[in-house]
This record gives sequence, C-alpha cells and structure tokens, in this order.
Amino acid sequence: MKQLLTLQDAGAHIRGVCFKTGPPAQVGVELEWLVHDAADPLRPVAAARVEQALDGLAVPGALPGGSRLTREPGGQVELSSRPGPLRSCLNEAAADTAALRETLAGHGLTLTGWGLEPFLDPARILEHPRYLAMETYFDRGGPWGRWMMRATAGVQVNVDAGDDGDGISGWRRRWRLAHRIGPVLVAAFANSPLWHGRPTGWRSSRQALWTRLDPGRTRPPDDDHADDPRFAWADYALDAEVLCVRREEPEGWEAPAGLTLRSWLAGDCGLNGSRGLRPPTTEDLDYHLTTLFPPVRPRGWLELRMIDAQHGPSWTVPLVVAATLLDDPAAAQAAWEATEPLCSGGLVPPPQLWERAARLGLCAPELGKAALGCFAAVENALAGSEADLRDSVTAFIERYVSRGRCPADDYLDALHGGASLQPLGMAQEEAWL
Repeated sequence: MKQLLTLQDAGAHIRGVCFKTGPPAQVGVELEWLVHDAADPLRPVAAARVEQALDGLAVPGALPGGSRLTREPGGQVELSSRPGPLRSCLNEAAADTAALRETLAGHGLTLTGWGLEPFLDPARILEHPRYLAMETYFDRGGPWGRWMMRATAGVQVNVDAGDDGDGISGWRRRWRLAHRIGPVLVAAFANSPLWHGRPTGWRSSRQALWTRLDPGRTRPPDDDHADDPRFAWADYALDAEVLCVRREEPEGWEAPAGLTLRSWLAGDCGLNGSRGLRPPTTEDLDYHLTTLFPPVRPRGWLELRMIDAQHGPSWTVPLVVAATLLDDPAAAQAAWEATEPLCSGGLVPPPQLWERAARLGLCAPELGKAALGCFAAVENALAGSEADLRDSVTAFIERYVSRGRCPADDYLDALHGGASLQPLGMAQEEAWL
C-alpha cells in the first residue's frame, strides 16, 4: 500500500527541490509575445491562422537556437531558450526570435512586445484541463485571472539559485537580491500602460493584474525565516490554495473552493467539501508548485517573472541587466547597496513597493535612484570584452533610466500629445483595478 504524504514530508520535499545549489553559471530566458495581424493590429487573429503559420516550428530542433516553442491560453507564443552562459543564451534566443518573426511574417503576422494586449480582448484558445480549471478558479475573484491568462506577455529571466556559501553568490543572498532588484526591474521595463486603447493609470498594468488576481499565489513570500528562505517558500506553497487537481479524462481538474495544499494534506476537502477527493501525491505537490506565480519563483533555479514584454529586440536589455546584477559579484554587491533604501529596514522591499513600481515606474524617486545605481553597476561589469552588451544598456540608460522614464512613458506621451493609438469608436475608458 502506498504511504500517504505527510505535512512534514511535503515541507521537506519543497525545501529540497526548489533551491538546487551550485556556482552560478547558466542563464535562460522565456520570451512571451502577442501575435497581431501585420496590416491591421486591431483585427483579431484566428487561432487556426497562427497554428498554420507555426506548423512544424514546435518540433524539437526546428528552431536554430534550440528554443522550445509553446502557446499560451490567449494565443501568445513563447520561446524558452536553452540554459547556458549569458552570451550563448542571447545569441540562441535572438536567432530563434528572428526565425519565428520571419515565419509569421510570411503569413501576414507579427510579434508585438506589449506586456498587456492594449486593444483586443483575446479569447482562450487552449482547452487543456489545466487552463479550464485555472479559469474556474480565478473567476471566483474577478476578471483579473482571465485577463492575465489571455492578454499578458513577459520576459522571464532564469538564473541559477546559487552556491552554499554565505556571500553574494550564495543562494540565500541571491534569493533576497532577486527580490531587492525586482521592483527596480518592474519600474524600469514597465511596458503595459493601456487597456482597450486607453491609459489604465499604471505603467505596468501586467504587474498590477498579477498582484490583484490571487495574492496568496502571486505576492512575494514573507521573509519570516531570516536564516533559511526555503522554509518561507515551503510555508507559502503549503498555504496557497490548490488551483487544480489532476484527474483522468473526462473528469475536469477543478479544485474545491478554499482548499489549500496544507488542508489537502490534512484530509480537509475545502470550503464546499468534496467527498472522495483522493490524498495528494508527490506528483500533485510538484504540480501545485507550477501553479504558484510570485515575482521570483524557485524551481531549483530562480525565475524572475516580473518583467513586461519589450518591443523588438529590446528584450535583450532586461536579460543582460538581470543576469549581470545576480551573476557578477561586483555588480551584485553594488545592487545590494543601491536597493538597501528600498527595504524599509528589512531584508527585502515591502509588498507596497511592488505596487508603487507598477503604477509609477521610475517616476518614483526612490526607484529611480536605485535604478541608476543598479544600471551603472551593469555598465561597469560589462566594460571591455562585452562592449556591445554594454552599449545596449547604456542606450537604455540614456533614453529611460537617467530621465526617470520607462517604455510605457513613450506611449503615454504620444497620447497626451494628441497621437492616436486606437481608431475612433474604441470602447470607452473604464474603471481599472
């Protein structure tokens, strides 16, 4: 008879699989893109049209750099690079993005780098039971979950968790440094100021959506365990509600309302009850971890999930900045010092700073100052052999960081100056968040 999974077993498993230690060496990037009609970006793109265009590219080895191509629930496309040194990751992801763009262009389609679809209301195109269960779960709290699933896109940077030491390359320090630079990355690369063609009042509406849809699985974990963040992450995972329960077809994957992983392990069946709900397995536990969406998520490595998608080739800048701030020892130490004023006397910034970063971008003085320190550290780290990467960072500093601006401000300025980013007859501005 299979032994039941206990609460103690689950906590130990989470702590064991989510922080795999070793010297930082590899970087990966996941690029999400919205797909628009090249001739008319306000014309909805049928799912079948995109599927036809992508036919063959999802086969392993089809892309020159070896990235994996997948689709998101609203039709967004995602390229997931292979892990490797920063330069290799950049080159391979760039080659695969170029190949994807060329293929889509042959079908009259284009990739766009908004963090939130600014004009359309995409329908869900995927029928996997995971996404059906997600939709049911998120609908309990409002429309934010549907918008997130169908209409958002980001740049996710993946870095090694770190070594066993107590220094700047140690996993404990890197975990906290990722959270310290997180609001800076939100603010600097905010690129989602519009919804239905109108300003939302946020530079990063995408980050605002993530914050609203389910704080128990999207906010940063509390840093209550100062000596060992693994325990804080385990508590976070155990206290998060179960989003779906995998079952055999034709059964759906919907989970009972109010069921947390901790209560499922204890035999509770949620607020509404659910007789016959089986005990959770280690596989259920691992799957539950994939349904948690904080801005920094430990998966053995660290996923930085807070960066909006960027237009054109600009995605390379957040990749270079985030990877350098975490992997270059001098840059990491400089970033630690630059972000100290953001932490309100603690080890990581308070939750309200993430919201301030999403709303104001680098207009917030404390974030603007921290960004100047962090970006200068990246410039210094890239001097010499990485001159081309340094040049791209310098150009971003001159255009945005040194002026207290972010990409979203370009589009807000265009609207305030009388330019139209939508045709007449678009939906009226509505209360947003």
